[in-house]
Amino acid sequence: MGVPAASISTPEPRGVNRWVQLFAGVIATMAISNLQYAWILFTKPLTESLHASLALIQVAFSAFIVAGTWLVPLEGYLVDRLGPRRMLAVSGVLVGLGWIGAGRATTVRELIFWYTLGGVGVGVVASGTVGNALKWFPDHRGLCVGLTAAAYGGGTALTVARIAKMIDRSGYAHTLVTWGIIQGITVILAALVLVKPPVSWAPPGWKEKQAQIKPKVRTSSVDLTPRQMLRTRSFWVIYLMMTMVAFSGLVVTAQLSPIAKFYNVDKVIVVFGMSALVLAIEVDQVLNGFSRPFWGWVSDHIGRENTMFVAFSLEALAVFGLLQLIHRPVWFILMSGLCFFAWGEIFSLFPSITGDLFGKTWATTNYGIVYTSKGLASIFAGPVAALASTKTASWVPVFWAMIACDLLAAFMALLWLKPVAAHTIARAEMMLAVQAQPRADWER
Repeated sequence: MGVPAASISTPEPRGVNRWVQLFAGVIATMAISNLQYAWILFTKPLTESLHASLALIQVAFSAFIVAGTWLVPLEGYLVDRLGPRRMLAVSGVLVGLGWIGAGRATTVRELIFWYTLGGVGVGVVASGTVGNALKWFPDHRGLCVGLTAAAYGGGTALTVARIAKMIDRSGYAHTLVTWGIIQGITVILAALVLVKPPVSWAPPGWKEKQAQIKPKVRTSSVDLTPRQMLRTRSFWVIYLMMTMVAFSGLVVTAQLSPIAKFYNVDKVIVVFGMSALVLAIEVDQVLNGFSRPFWGWVSDHIGRENTMFVAFSLEALAVFGLLQLIHRPVWFILMSGLCFFAWGEIFSLFPSITGDLFGKTWATTNYGIVYTSKGLASIFAGPVAALASTKTASWVPVFWAMIACDLLAAFMALLWLKPVAAHTIARAEMMLAVQAQPRADWER
């Protein structure tokens, strides 16, 4: 059975500040962002150096995403049990080895192995930092989870231009090794700060705040175990929706470089000597990072499902606009940026609604299970999308598949998830009421 969520307001543990916890989590998450979002800078040199097709090289990216998502439930369980410090310190080593090994790989098999290893480390960091934010900030869940997730989306914006220049000057292998060392050390240092809150801890005045926010954001008073969560309809609706929207965003993430090359806008110089592709990556990651706390903050005020409907609909419009205007370099930059702004919020809204519905005790594990949907989506967004574009000699069918997934998920948020989530919370409240009754009463 689930257990009542802790609601005792106590001071933070001595020597621990939850805002410092948030900051350390943000730094660690920034350090892993390049493994996903700077990948597109390496696809072309990797195909040339390893004499492999784009679809084959993208297998490494999909393997990275799968390792960084499908193992997260186990990793999340270990973080919940052992705490984030130990797990993230080990993951820092894996993150570093992922890029160092990829830089030294001489075959596609070696590339896949090392990038998969990096994906394991990324999964621990991503789930551990988000889970820690869920636990320390039940009163600002959407905003603080969004800030943590923003680091994964926006961290690349600070480094992508430097990485692109280093690739041009020193080659992709030297770049991977150098930045692998930097990123691994950064994660390890940030991990030394992280701790999880005591089981009975809750922020001051949280019980009163719960009563105030319930009309806007519905939260459960019962912590469900992963097994109990899997038995709810809410989980499966959430999982399906995240898979569809993650597919749309991962296509842009993984395929932006080949898409730009296909439409002959990748090398067009736009401003300050920067090509349309490099500038698009810069803009994309800034907006991707900003979108996560922004939409998280919005969802704290108007509800998770309402925010999902707005954001997913905007994503569909952005993909349609990109399809229509992609031949024009400036519009390519603007529309791709809008795509990232609209889809980045899944990494604040889905963990937030998972914490809302299923509680904080197993928050890292529960969201880790939801997060595996990203791995499922990566299979279709990586090699499948690349193969489809090759077979049809066009990216148009892929774009329309993205639009369809976004629109379907938008209406699912209002028409399916909203009532199902309400039912999940009602059942949790009933469970809590039954548990509170004297044994003699409910045994009659």
